[in-house]
Amino acid sequence: LNDYKLLAHVAREIGTAKQDQEVFVASGRAASIEEYRSVCGVIRGLNLAENIINELVQKMEKSDD
Repeated sequence: LNDYKLLAHVAREIGTAKQDQEVFVASGRAASIEEYRSVCGVIRGLNLAENIINELVQKMEKSDD
């Protein structure tokens, strides 16, 4: 498994997890404002992880040139 495939797999898993959380919030399933805030924090964290991975891939692509 090469680096790009590994990062692509991680990015897909993060995207799936983020989408699940977004659906949870959008469907109004949060039982309280605390749960809503918690899920929003998870989404924020997943966005951060996704951005870090995307930046890493870009750096790797530039170093291959």
